[in-house]
Amino acid sequence: MRKKVSAFLLAVALLMLPSCDMLGIQPHTAVSSVSGGTMEVHFIDAGQADAIFIRLPDGKIMQIDAGKNNTGDEITKYIKSQGVEKIDYLIGTHPHEDHIGGLDNVIEEFEIGKIYMPRVSVSETPTTQTYEDVLTAVKDKGLTITAPHAGDVIINGEGYTAEVLSPKREDYTDLNEYSIAIKLTYGSEKFLFMGDAEAINEREIIDAGYDIDTDVLKLGHHGSSTSSTEAFLKKASPDYAVISCGMGNSYGHPHDEVLKRCNDLKINVLRTDTDGTIIMRTDGESIDVSKEK
Repeated sequence: MRKKVSAFLLAVALLMLPSCDMLGIQPHTAVSSVSGGTMEVHFIDAGQADAIFIRLPDGKIMQIDAGKNNTGDEITKYIKSQGVEKIDYLIGTHPHEDHIGGLDNVIEEFEIGKIYMPRVSVSETPTTQTYEDVLTAVKDKGLTITAPHAGDVIINGEGYTAEVLSPKREDYTDLNEYSIAIKLTYGSEKFLFMGDAEAINEREIIDAGYDIDTDVLKLGHHGSSTSSTEAFLKKASPDYAVISCGMGNSYGHPHDEVLKRCNDLKINVLRTDTDGTIIMRTDGESIDVSKEK
């Protein structure tokens, strides 16, 4: 969304469907449970991983991904620092360790409302210990997993909505392509969270005719060149692109091609490796951005 942003404050399972200082995960002072109509989005610095904490305008909590296995305790500590006891909406975008590694910790430590994870094809169903740990945590708490699809509105709150834009299918050939992509709208402000969605998903979203004009875009796949195509960036037209990545990671994320695309389109880039935890607060009319570093 190309506009001026003012400085206001910012598988069977589906049937049952390091330290903080090391990673730079620093607790931030919690606000009141309702926040006076303010929505907060925290892109937590979790190294080469994703973990996004969201306090919705009515005080309910959404957590998208929870970092790696070795940072699960730090992610739960961060969430607790926000005065949270219940997570109303827990989303594991796709079953890769750098997204669901800490999910079992979160499930064990908090009261959980709804859990969303994608349904993957039999050939792609993970057999990793990480995935098994999540399923065990779900089972032990008597919870069920919901597998959303493109077009599902999973939250229809007072003045805000959360709509799933991907995955469209259940027969992709790469786990990243199953990523749950969510458009979160509050008032006139829009956030688009892409998980590790790839170029194929971006094309499906565009072809489906979704309105993806957005203020904040969490780039897919940590800023990899396999995502964030020029066509998608132009269509989304964000003011901010947020990249979750680790300093000096072995993948070279974010890739230079993606940074150049953002620069050419005059998109402001924020990165957890250089900016630390990034917090955005919005009253539904404007967004305020604060950075840890």
